[in-house]
Amino acid sequence: MTTAATTTLAVPGAAATFDAGALEHLIGAAPLPDWATQRRREAFAALAGSGLPDRRSENWMRTDLRLFRREAWGLRPRPAAGAVAPAGLLAAAIAGGAGTDADGTAAATGPLGGRLVTLDGHPLQEELDPELARRGVRFGSAESLLPEIGHLLRDHWCTVIDPAADHFAALHAAFHRASAVLHVPRGVTIAEPLHVLAAIGDGGVDTSHVLVVLDDGAEATLLTETAGGGAAGSAGGFHCGATEIVVGRGAFLRMVNLQNWNTGVWHFARQRALVHENGRLQWTLGALGSRLSHVAQDVALVGRNASAQVNGVMFTEGRQQLVYNTLQHHQAPACRSDLLYKGALQDRSRLVWRGMIKVDKAAQKTDGYQRNDNLMLSAQARADSIPGLEIEADDVRCTHGATSGRVDTDQIFYAQARGLSADEAARLVVAGFFQQVFDRITIPPVRDALARAIGSRIRRLS
Repeated sequence: MTTAATTTLAVPGAAATFDAGALEHLIGAAPLPDWATQRRREAFAALAGSGLPDRRSENWMRTDLRLFRREAWGLRPRPAAGAVAPAGLLAAAIAGGAGTDADGTAAATGPLGGRLVTLDGHPLQEELDPELARRGVRFGSAESLLPEIGHLLRDHWCTVIDPAADHFAALHAAFHRASAVLHVPRGVTIAEPLHVLAAIGDGGVDTSHVLVVLDDGAEATLLTETAGGGAAGSAGGFHCGATEIVVGRGAFLRMVNLQNWNTGVWHFARQRALVHENGRLQWTLGALGSRLSHVAQDVALVGRNASAQVNGVMFTEGRQQLVYNTLQHHQAPACRSDLLYKGALQDRSRLVWRGMIKVDKAAQKTDGYQRNDNLMLSAQARADSIPGLEIEADDVRCTHGATSGRVDTDQIFYAQARGLSADEAARLVVAGFFQQVFDRITIPPVRDALARAIGSRIRRLS
């Protein structure tokens, strides 16, 4: 693979708050096409007229923002020479191990088709297999690619997601930086996964955007993950991001999002996919870190016979709170959606999942399914599951369900009676609980990496 030149933004001082001056500096230091800059300005206008979400909104009524201070965060300066991004899980899992590049950044040694690594909003590595580039694939930072192929992406960039949806959506759309772009031309199949790692240091900030566009008949696998930040009680960190996905007619995307921030990071994200006629999306989400996460994950099936499978794996500990609002929006006939989220909770942590299957009047012959199961590993943990259906068509099959419960003590006793310790017994029970969703993940190294990461966090039941 070859390393492409990257554009970095040097912001003077320790941090620049999210104000008009920071916006103008960002525009001047990392120029994008005029149309993209105009969208920044429009988002900033929406940001100026908004406030933090409050509990009057259904999607935010179970999210506690009282300790969040937006004025404490802003764009970070370029990292010092030789800065190293915290290692991610997925690239090492694909490679079967990881090495270190000459500049000190983590390097996968296995079959990756490309890689983008950023730290505190600045690209550190940007690579793409030359053979993929020869076939017309474009992958890398938005700063380097939007000026080149903006005409292919203009209809999708910051339009799949509504930049005025709420305060955090507007902040992201105005101040996104070190974003990732993947465009796969018509009929091109990429065998090797592509990898994006967005990392921050203690007290760092990330506002990166991800745009994936697969033209008709294309196929690709993209692994995205986050890492770093400070632990609870330290400077922590702040992430305000978004992911936009467009799956063309007859195309197939395997998408993995792993949120693995340290436990002091505030994490806010909007994620939305459009799946066109006969397109297929397999979307796997892992949520293991952060102090508080609030994520909206939407899939819109906009073409006949489109399908989406969404897999969610969540694990919380300490006083973490994860809030995930999912939407399966059937807009066209004969589409299928299948969502399975599983969460395990330890200590005094909390999980909130609110799911909706929405079926438009034109979406006859819909087949929609959603399920959320939660396993309580502590008497002090709390899980809220709120499934929902909103159906306007009259020829559909839609089902949903949710369960929450504690570990069966008989299972623990049975395992201990056969020589396992209490911690080993707990890990065995949790592994069995997650097996149903792990079986749906068709990328074995990703499945194994998630299982190992969860297993390492499990302690004796309380």
